[in-house]
Amino acid sequence: MNRIDKKFIELKKKNKKAFIVFITAGYPNLAATAKLVLELQDQGADIIELGVPFSDPLADGPVIQAASEYSLKKGTDLVKILDLVKKLRIHTDLPICLMTYYNPVFCFGDRHFVDQAIAAGVDGVIVPDLPPEEAKEFTRYANNKGLANICFLAPTSSLARIKTISKVAKGFIYYVSLTGVTGSRKTMAADLKTNLAKIKRVTRKPVCVGFGISNAAQARRASKIADGVIIGSAIVNKIRENITRRDLVRRVGNFARRFTAVCTKRLN
Repeated sequence: MNRIDKKFIELKKKNKKAFIVFITAGYPNLAATAKLVLELQDQGADIIELGVPFSDPLADGPVIQAASEYSLKKGTDLVKILDLVKKLRIHTDLPICLMTYYNPVFCFGDRHFVDQAIAAGVDGVIVPDLPPEEAKEFTRYANNKGLANICFLAPTSSLARIKTISKVAKGFIYYVSLTGVTGSRKTMAADLKTNLAKIKRVTRKPVCVGFGISNAAQARRASKIADGVIIGSAIVNKIRENITRRDLVRRVGNFARRFTAVCTKRLN
């Protein structure tokens, strides 16, 4: 049982939902990323997703694409991110996942990536462009090593797909609330409750909602029916807005705190 599993057990006992935060590693720099992780923990984040910047982020909207481009220009790469996680482990036991496209993993080598991720203290990995049908060997090796391979479901997922993902997913299931790329939306999908109920009838694994959640009201609605909410573009955008300020970390932390309260009670 890794830190992600332990976290969801802990949250269930405390009658809480998971507040999961995505930030792009190396944006605006790796030193700031380390400070942001610790600040987000202090403000109530339960799990951190560190985005590995990539030159062709197909699933990401303009906010995260811009952050990835900025980070790449700063020289951020997978080796440096793993080193960052290793250093963070001196200060925190917070579950940390990497969200990465498959190309950096492929260049690293599947097994080498898993071994190095585990050695650094990474708990899970999310690979948007690696479907389970093509990830059998990767998933098997990651599972054996204790690295959770977190999988996606979407509004378009069939019952057969839900059953497949439920069998192979570890850590939690990432439910993409809207089709398309990441980014803030003014409204949430009308079929969110129905689709989550369909998934919950198939699996007892935690299901967390991401894509399009940009304010506390949306997070509150999602937390009523899901096991956790994932906030990404809204946080990254807040970093962008304060990127030149000396108190960037504090300002991002204050913004993140708005989402913490809505995850304090299980409402379903």
